[in-house]
Amino acid sequence: MAEDSPKRRKANFNEAETEVLIEQVLKHEQLLFAAGPGRASAGQKRKVWELIRHKVNPVAACPRDVEDLKKRWRDLKRRDRSKLCRLSQGCGPPAPPALGLLLASEELPPAAAPPA
Repeated sequence: MAEDSPKRRKANFNEAETEVLIEQVLKHEQLLFAAGPGRASAGQKRKVWELIRHKVNPVAACPRDVEDLKKRWRDLKRRDRSKLCRLSQGCGPPAPPALGLLLASEELPPAAAPPA
């Protein structure tokens, strides 16, 4: 009888995977996250996430599924928003211009807004 080994976790996202994920999600942001009557159906969103998965997997350390990509995107947004919150409370130096990559310009405080 084969012994059940514990499930091993996947490797962390590398920089290339993260860059491709950010680039592709921002490219399809309107389809994925738009609200209101003109928003995309669940099927359309699923197809876009599959497209993103096919773009990320060639540079991935291990195969990623759509749920991995969605979780990574949520984590990136949460992490950057918490950094922004700390910075807007005066708890550190001004935000680097790259912070604005994930946040809309209206979400950035005046000191952290990227140069136009």
